[in-house]
Amino acid sequence: MHVLGRRRRGPLVLTGLAAVLLAASTGLTAAAKPQQADPLQQQVDAIHDTGAVGVLAEVMSPDTRDSARAGTAEVGTGRPMPRNGRFRIGSAAKTFTATVVLQLVGEGRMSLEDTVEQWLPGVVRGNDNDGSQITVRQLLQHTSGIRDVLPEIPALNSADGYRAERFRTYTPEELVRLAIQHRPNFPPGDGWSYSNTNYILAAMIIHEVTGRSWAQEVTDRIIRPLGLRDTSMPGAFPSILGPHAHSYAAFGTHTRTDVTALNSSMAVGSGSIISTTHDLNRFYTALLGGRLLAPAQLDEMTTTKPAPELGVRYGLGLGEIPLSCGGSYFGHPGELLGYRTWGGVTRDGTRTAVVYVTNDGGQNTQQAMSTLVDQELCRTRS
Repeated sequence: MHVLGRRRRGPLVLTGLAAVLLAASTGLTAAAKPQQADPLQQQVDAIHDTGAVGVLAEVMSPDTRDSARAGTAEVGTGRPMPRNGRFRIGSAAKTFTATVVLQLVGEGRMSLEDTVEQWLPGVVRGNDNDGSQITVRQLLQHTSGIRDVLPEIPALNSADGYRAERFRTYTPEELVRLAIQHRPNFPPGDGWSYSNTNYILAAMIIHEVTGRSWAQEVTDRIIRPLGLRDTSMPGAFPSILGPHAHSYAAFGTHTRTDVTALNSSMAVGSGSIISTTHDLNRFYTALLGGRLLAPAQLDEMTTTKPAPELGVRYGLGLGEIPLSCGGSYFGHPGELLGYRTWGGVTRDGTRTAVVYVTNDGGQNTQQAMSTLVDQELCRTRS
């Protein structure tokens, strides 16, 4: 296991065998005060031990910014994970999309009770799908019943599909057509089912309301005002510019494929944003701190209902997750072909934690990532 140091205010803290060897080499006696284990590095190491290729986590509070990393940036190279590496944040992008929609609601330009049909006439129609019965609120809350489109995307579902279609460009209209070729999971409002199609439709509605693309609105309303310099909207561009680790997917097999190059147009509105742990922490801090939404709209976003598929509660583009120390936090997991992230923020926006790994991982990896966020948000602020 390749374990790397943690950036913090103060000296480097070594853990495990490294600490033992240092103690031996410097003649540390039993009477001397031993260095305490670094909790964040321990959590990162635990994630790496589940089989993750690379791991990086960052925790922020008003007076601290700590990070830890483990693993390598590229299989076979030994290169460390970049400190502020960029990655595709996947479904964590849904919180950005929901924020823009709620800003437009706050400006009186649309309503959460508007129907899809009002803004996108004829787009959701057929096979018992009916946009006149689906509200914007139901899109953001995943209660529309519309099927998820991602199972229809070859590049996301097999190594052969990835190699054949990783550079293919999709239009939002094409993606919606692929989704509604199936009957809905349930009538609008009668259940809960996670569907990326909901947020593709939300992005299309943003375009209709503003006359500008989803990418332009997210950039001008969130990225630029917050100074998120390492966050970008790649569109159909398949590469990640700047420092980044490679991503890997096994597609349910025992063979790992490098899937770093990807035209992520299939995830417009739902997952097509590139960012860093630091920028995501700053976004969550601003959001829960009331800098992006008026109180009424933030209340709408954080009013949650059970989401059985996720095992948590879900609001409008934001999940509510119980804390082991009591209470709850808000955040959103994300995954897009080899990059998996988990991030969260306390209710008052004063402490955030974001972690990502560079392969699809399994249940143990996901659980370890969730545990890191929980433990770091429960930790007393220093």
